[in-house]
Amino acid sequence: MATVDECRAALQKLAERLSAKATEAREKLDFDRSLACRVTDLEVAFHGRLKDGQITDLQDGDDPRAKIKLTSSSDDLVALVNGELHVMSAWTSGRIKIEAGMLDMLKLRKLL
Repeated sequence: MATVDECRAALQKLAERLSAKATEAREKLDFDRSLACRVTDLEVAFHGRLKDGQITDLQDGDDPRAKIKLTSSSDDLVALVNGELHVMSAWTSGRIKIEAGMLDMLKLRKLL
């Protein structure tokens, strides 16, 4: 099981990766959504904003009103960010859960 610090570091790494792609993503994605990531086995959560292809304001704690919600185990979160687990296969197999509107899901697919 990954630790809370490893999950936080994984989300920071994801934020940095998305930031590097932000210029390209801004041209494809024009949306600003609240984001929550819930780590089930550690019973912790993180939240922030996904704006123009970048994750900003990443903080500890849940945001129950978030427009985009990712739920996973700590190991799956770290594996996703490290490229060891493919998002679509993890989602279709139920290893991760993504809650978002249909249009947001399509936009996220372009980003990930």
